[in-house]
Amino acid sequence: MIDLSVKTREDHALCEHVASLEDKMQSRTLDWARINTGSWNREGLLELAPKLADAFSMLDAETVLTPTEPFEIVNSSGSIDRFQTGPIVNVTARPKAPVQIIMSGHYDTVFPAGTFEEIKELEPGRLNGPGLSDMKGGLSVLLGALQAFEAGSLKDSLGYQIVITPDEETGNFASAPALTKAAQSGAMVGMTYEPCMDTGAMSGGRKGSAVFDIVLHGRSAHAGRAKADGRSAVEAAAHLVVALETLNDKYDGVTFNVGAIEGGSAVNIVPDLAIIRFGARAPDAAAATWATEQVEKLFQEAIARDGITGHMHGGFYRPPKPRNAAQQALFDAVAKTGEAIGLQLEFVDTGGVCEGNNIFAAGVPNVDTLGVMGGRIHSSDEYVLMSSFVERAQLSALLLNRFADGRINAQKIKALMG
Repeated sequence: MIDLSVKTREDHALCEHVASLEDKMQSRTLDWARINTGSWNREGLLELAPKLADAFSMLDAETVLTPTEPFEIVNSSGSIDRFQTGPIVNVTARPKAPVQIIMSGHYDTVFPAGTFEEIKELEPGRLNGPGLSDMKGGLSVLLGALQAFEAGSLKDSLGYQIVITPDEETGNFASAPALTKAAQSGAMVGMTYEPCMDTGAMSGGRKGSAVFDIVLHGRSAHAGRAKADGRSAVEAAAHLVVALETLNDKYDGVTFNVGAIEGGSAVNIVPDLAIIRFGARAPDAAAATWATEQVEKLFQEAIARDGITGHMHGGFYRPPKPRNAAQQALFDAVAKTGEAIGLQLEFVDTGGVCEGNNIFAAGVPNVDTLGVMGGRIHSSDEYVLMSSFVERAQLSALLLNRFADGRINAQKIKALMG
């Protein structure tokens, strides 16, 4: 039995090469983070995308910027707008090599332009800034690992497709087809560069995630003179919100959360519009089906109220990613590889979602927290531990070596998907 915790001569050289790239991995992360790429900031996304493409062009690969198609969003008036995000950065190397990997990440953040944009040092080795962990640091780790791997003797045995998306934080509605296509183009395993947890733990099973927008229309009327003539969309929405929240704890592992209610105006007008924006999480396909059925049932009850009409949008855009035999085999291989550089890795199931869900749904086992170590992501307290760049890039580079020389049999792991 091969001991993955032992480093070969090739592995030692690889780790030394990664260590020599530390300053570059860190500095380009800071450069990328200085460009605001909030998911709805198209200008910022368009500014960073070619810089990413230029950086990844140093690899022995073809790098292409692929424009995305506009996708639908429900606006504050309850009607449909279309938004075109930035391009996808596609990188393809050695598609005929015997081992094929899909690697993924995103360059958007949750921070709108003009909000959280400053980078500052909290203490030596701990920096605070937008996207440093989630996940511009991860993208830099990905590039550093590939630089080191391609300088070694095993590169011709392994090919890859990298898909770097502009819309992960909003659900990959524009880029999901590109992830699926890359995953189904011969990929055996996947590697995604979300940050690991602030303890160093990595993500195990992930729930599926849904986003819904329900628009309800009523009938406006003067609240003083003709209250009875009106039909309140806000009242109907209130009943629906309570019913949605009551679904919590009704099915093991399924959660609902109403994030926003919009609508209404002056208090002397019966409101004729309400918009409910909510999410749901489910641990497996059966749970996701149940959750969807419950939402549809409650929606039908809402529009059955006298004078209320409406329309519903959304659903489970990210399928669940439960642990299975293939996932566990991959996690075990990653953990043993981590031991080669002194990392004691654990895999913790989480309610969070990422592009790893999409890749799993396309039939490819994947590990999706190969990025830097940090914490407080999605808040203005987001931070990264600068010491983690080298260790996490070394982990990825060693995994690539092991996939390439067969110490980790990627094809065998994929076969466990069934």
